Amino acid sequence: MSPQISNNVRSLRRAAGLSQEELAEASGLSLTTVAKIDQGGSGRMESFARLAEALGVDTEALFASGTPHPAPDDEGNRRYLLALRRQLMPPIGLVDAPVAPVTVTSRDDLERRIDAAHAQYHADEYDEMARCLPGVLAATQAALFAAEDDAGRQAMLSTHARAQLVTGKYLTQVRQYDLAYQALSAGIRDARAADDQATAAVGVVGMCWLLLRQDRFSEAQDLAVTTADAVEPRMSRATSSQLAVWGELALRIASAAVRNGRKEDARDARRMAASAASALGTEASNFRSHWGTFGPATAAMKTIEDLSLRRDARGVLRESDHGPLAPPALRRIGRPSPSGWNRHRLDVARAHVLLGAHQDAMDELTGLRVEAPEWVKHQSIAVQLMQDILKKRRRTLTRDMRLMASHLEISG
Repeated sequence: MSPQISNNVRSLRRAAGLSQEELAEASGLSLTTVAKIDQGGSGRMESFARLAEALGVDTEALFASGTPHPAPDDEGNRRYLLALRRQLMPPIGLVDAPVAPVTVTSRDDLERRIDAAHAQYHADEYDEMARCLPGVLAATQAALFAAEDDAGRQAMLSTHARAQLVTGKYLTQVRQYDLAYQALSAGIRDARAADDQATAAVGVVGMCWLLLRQDRFSEAQDLAVTTADAVEPRMSRATSSQLAVWGELALRIASAAVRNGRKEDARDARRMAASAASALGTEASNFRSHWGTFGPATAAMKTIEDLSLRRDARGVLRESDHGPLAPPALRRIGRPSPSGWNRHRLDVARAHVLLGAHQDAMDELTGLRVEAPEWVKHQSIAVQLMQDILKKRRRTLTRDMRLMASHLEISG
């Protein structure tokens, strides 16, 4: 952790007149955790959020600019994503580089290829996405250049925007954030140039997710708020897509606010999301018109995520199979997206770890390893949970524990 972060925590603690012991009591954290952070050790996001709440500041106030730790060697990712880098970050010089010829296909064909990329995303076929997305981007770019009139160019701008947004979704998921920003920002700009507010708003949902992944909570909240205000639908005549996008933006507001210690903002945003979900009545999934799956079950899962961030393990387990998430309700209203449901299962696993029920946690983690092996590899919370289980395990590791640790590349 950057020394400046520990300096900020220590300065704020002293300004509040608190000892380490008093801050530990006020935040509900152990003295060991507070002392570790105060003295420059690493900490988890939920620990920073609880410290900030006890100190009466936004979570972001604890963070600061500074020289980052040396990054581990990233040669593998550089090589795997070389084709995408060429598409998203071409070399710029005094003279434009020659463009390789690309066969121009119809807009309908391009839309089908983008739909196929989305299907690969939800099937955790990340290697296949890395192979196909450069071609999709090149093909949509070629079709855009070949458009013969303004109407055709406007339509192809929207299609090119969608290709860039699904690329940004994939890159955010695999934690290639700088590349993801290139794709998402270009997609939003293209959608705006096409006067396609709906697609631009979908891109903003993705941009907020990226900002959350980078701990840029205030920026994520502000962006989601201004966009939600711009696209707020009239409930009496809103389409399912309009409700879904507005609801997704409300979820982003809430996620940013709760992580930044702004509880009232988070509650208001959760009510917005619940209103949109209630108006929909079922889980809506149309990746041509909104970012992910949204509806009553998705909204309920995100409320449980708040409980998980507050380390309310019993609350997570109490709510995890009630209301919209009860099996009969899921059969009636539909299931959330695979990635959303899997993220919820990680919250359940975390609750079990907090309560010391390690076998129950392993049941959840093992299920994710079997059903979504590529997805779970990219979830830092899965690594943290497995490390916690291994640290506290006193007996010989079970076969599932060994397999999970190997799958997540956890040594020792």
